[in-house]
Amino acid sequence: MRRLLLAATLLVAFLAPAPGSETPPQLKPFVRGSWQDVLRSHAGRPTLVHFWGVTCGPCKVELPLLGKFMKDHGDIDVVTISADLVPDLPGATRSMLEKAGLGPAENWIFNDGFVERLRFEIDPAWQGDIPRTILIARDGAATTIEGSAEMQDLENWTAQQTSAAATSPKSKETK
Repeated sequence: MRRLLLAATLLVAFLAPAPGSETPPQLKPFVRGSWQDVLRSHAGRPTLVHFWGVTCGPCKVELPLLGKFMKDHGDIDVVTISADLVPDLPGATRSMLEKAGLGPAENWIFNDGFVERLRFEIDPAWQGDIPRTILIARDGAATTIEGSAEMQDLENWTAQQTSAAATSPKSKETK
């Protein structure tokens, strides 16, 4: 009986979250109009928007790289949108985001049975292939990367955003 109680205590301790551990990633429902909300809330800030899915093989490789990118570049807003065609995967989505270090990002999940409408609002030419990354500059100019993004391309874009911020009139001090 003591061994059973000890085993149960150890199991509960093992499964309990570590002190100070983060809460699971929050998933906002991505519905009609959400794309405009994303654009509005990040206007004027360089933003990386990554579309991915739980069932996407390349996404599983890319997510941890984006987690490291986000950690290394706090001046870039990172938004993930789970655009998987397989519905009702919020648990797996949260788990993958957490393991990849993307829990603190702004995370969304497609939450509309009419995914074609959601994709059309984002880009009328988008057929739904993932991964897909949209880099939105401070001035709103968008660059779309179809398929996996090369980390060097993201670093180059980030450097451009940083240099643009340093040379913009708003960032210079006035005397």
